[in-house]
Amino acid sequence: MSDMYVIKERFFDIGDDFDITDEDGRLVLHVDGKVFSPRGRLVIEDPSGQELASVHRQLIALRETYTIKVGDAKAAEVRKKFFTPFVDRFTIDVPGPDDLEMKGDLFDHEYTVSRGGREVANVSKRWLSFRDTYAVRIDEGEDHLLILASVLALDLAAARKDDAKD
Repeated sequence: MSDMYVIKERFFDIGDDFDITDEDGRLVLHVDGKVFSPRGRLVIEDPSGQELASVHRQLIALRETYTIKVGDAKAAEVRKKFFTPFVDRFTIDVPGPDDLEMKGDLFDHEYTVSRGGREVANVSKRWLSFRDTYAVRIDEGEDHLLILASVLALDLAAARKDDAKD
């Protein structure tokens, strides 16, 4: 069993807020995109506006790194792996064991999230006919907020990479 979420693509090009909905279109999370801040910070809120988590880029790091906080506690660091030809690879480093790995085509929003070689989530633009949206499927029993925050961190990384090309 798994749950499906829908995220608007490339929201931070204009810096607007946006919503994450379930597959039936019901509001699940609101994202306040504070993208013009130096750290590219995102705040993830429940539908009533209470902050649940945040994602921000670390300014000083050997590799591109994003910190995810749930409440006031650091929940994970999302880091790009060193040289990985032909595929984007990121580690979602959580406290203790059970780190996650994201790999695939970051710009086309086609990638998987795995733990210990077992796929626990995937992201796909192909599932939807709308150009500006993509879907995230997450297995039951997984930390949905952590995985959604990690997907948003990758969106920040893709936007930074795109901006560097311009």
